[in-house]
Order: sequence, then C-alpha cells, then structure tokens
Amino acid sequence: MAKLYERSFVAQLEQRLSVGQPLIQVLVGPRQVGKTTGVKQLLARYPYATHYANADDILTTDRTWLIEQWQKALLLGKKTLLVIDEIQKVSNWSETVKSLWDKASKALRVIILGSSSLQLQKGLTESLAGRFELIRTYQWSFDELKHAFKYDLDRYLMYGGYPGAVAYENEFDRWYGYLKDSIVESVVGKDILLNHKVGNPALFRQAFEILCHYPAQEISYTKLLGQLQEKGNTDLVKYYIELYSGAFLIHPLEKYSAKNYLSRGSSPKVLVSCPALYTMHEGAQVLADPEKRGRIFEAAVGTQLLQLPGDLYYWREKQKEVDFVYKYQGLIYAVEVKSGRRKLSQGLNAFMVKFPKARPVIITPENFAQFSENSRKFLDTIAV
Repeated sequence: MAKLYERSFVAQLEQRLSVGQPLIQVLVGPRQVGKTTGVKQLLARYPYATHYANADDILTTDRTWLIEQWQKALLLGKKTLLVIDEIQKVSNWSETVKSLWDKASKALRVIILGSSSLQLQKGLTESLAGRFELIRTYQWSFDELKHAFKYDLDRYLMYGGYPGAVAYENEFDRWYGYLKDSIVESVVGKDILLNHKVGNPALFRQAFEILCHYPAQEISYTKLLGQLQEKGNTDLVKYYIELYSGAFLIHPLEKYSAKNYLSRGSSPKVLVSCPALYTMHEGAQVLADPEKRGRIFEAAVGTQLLQLPGDLYYWREKQKEVDFVYKYQGLIYAVEVKSGRRKLSQGLNAFMVKFPKARPVIITPENFAQFSENSRKFLDTIAV
C-alpha cells in the first residue's frame, strides 16, 4: 500500500507538542483537505499514549460526552495526546474545554479540530482566549499535489485544491458534481446557513457563484450588488464575503496604503481559495483562454502568499497596479505576477518610486514551482 502524503501541518503539530507545556492545539481549515488524516498520521507515531474521539460517531453529543473523553485520556497517564474531532458538534464545547483545561492543563496534550471552521473560530474567541494556538491549513498547494499526484502546472490550474476530487478528473461533470455537492454545498448548507443568520439563502448562494467568477480581480461592492438578482446593500455583500472568507472559500484583499483607514475603505480584490472553485464554474475549456488562465495563475500565487505570516494586500493608483503587496516584520514585498494575460506593466516601477524600501518580486509560470515549495525562502532569495 502506498504511503499517504503527509501535509506540513503534521510536523508543525508534532514539534509544538514535544516542547515544554503546549497550549491546546486547534487545527482549522476548509473541508476535505486532510485535517483528520494528518492528525491520525501524528497519532501513529506519538511516543506516549493517545486517545482519539470523534463527535460525529454518536447521536447525542452533550458536554458529558466531552468530559468522558477527557477522563479516559487522563487515565492513560501524563502527556497522553487527546484528540477531539468534529468538536463543534458538542453543545457548549468551548466552555467545557475551558473548564477541563483550567483544572488539568499539565496532564494532557490536546488537539481539537472540526469540519466547520466558522463554528470553531467562534468558540475559540468566546471562551478559550490565551489557552490555544491556531494552525490554519488550506486547500492543497501546487507543490503538495505535484508530489502526491504528479501534477503539472496546467493540471493544477484546472483541478487544483482538493485531493478527494482527483479520482474524478477524467469526467468533468462528475468532478464538478463532487465539488458542488460534497464540498461547496456542505460548507454553505451545513457550516454557514445552519449557524449564521442569512435572510435569503438563494441570494447567498448566488453571491458565491458571482464571486468565483472574479479570481484575482478588484471589484467594488456596488458592482457585486448590482449583479445579484434582488435588492440589498453593500453591508449585505460585505457580510456574505466575510462568511465565505471564514469558511476558507473566498479571501478578500484590501488595497495597500501607508494610511490604514484608506485600506479599510477600498474595494476588495477577490481571491478564490483554489483554482477548482473557479474552473468548476467556467467549464472544461477554461485554460484555452489566456485571460482566464492568467487570472487563475495570479489567484494561485495570491492564495500561496496568503498562507504566510503577515499581511497581504494589492495596490493600484489609477491605471498602475501591483498584483500583491506582502508585508511582514517591517519588510514590504511588491509581487508582480507574469501570468500571460495582457496588462499594463508600469505598476511595479511606480510602486517602487512611491515605496523605495519595498523589495520587488516577479513570479512566473517558470519559477512558480520553486515559489510553491517554500514561499518564504523564495521571497528572501530573489528579492533585491
């Protein structure tokens, strides 16, 4: 049997759990990207006792079930690794974990995860402040899919993001159905609409499809609102985008400015979280269009940058633009994406005149594999 590919968050979790007295480790990310698989890979080699419990396996999950799992782990001895999967399905889980952790934080190592990132993040902010570390995992990168499934760049730009869909790539309609029903609808129907107030679910779904047609494009809230079939306001569109962002489907970027208040008032640049969420709406021949292919590639660069620590923006003044501005620890990287689509080329020079300390970076299809393999190293190596 072939060895399963191991995502980088597994080693990150392992390192954190092996040092000192770790906080609760919380793993959040989109559905169907291997969070549970990765945790089980870690459990298989953890040097002490382990206890894995999945709240999805039982019909009623009140707080007593969570207490029972905690006690089972305590009986296995110190440094036992307790993993609670699908924890968002336990009523009042965050308050219960807070109480248990405060009484016995030195006895156990704890990982919690679940399929609903929105519910997890809400529980963390309400009850567990100061008691946890967050690890965000995203849809699969080009580098991961290249090593796990031998992807080339075109295959990634067409199908990239979800490993579970690989088996259906030879039948576009079946591949589309898997993404629509098993991933998008699960997130929209289960994670968002069941737990957040959305007045018009049909309009909410329509907004997602419209947003997916604008990968790596700046678009005003007013324009988005104008494409919806019912009346609303810009606050409604902002709320929709906020929910889709929390669910790891859409990521809006603010415009870069030295004055923060100008960034907050800008039109967003939309990043779809992986190529598949764009191509599923555009059809099987999407890569034949240089403009659309270029947009997908630019979005792929953006979502890779988004996973780095720090802040990500875009920049534009009149007709001059820089695709991405990455800011971290006082350094500013001006990232220009050479994607093959037609666009004006004076933006990078204009940005460097305005912000002379910025480091210019040019990413192309030829160097994208190196960028995807280790983005931080890539930036530090070529930025001048």
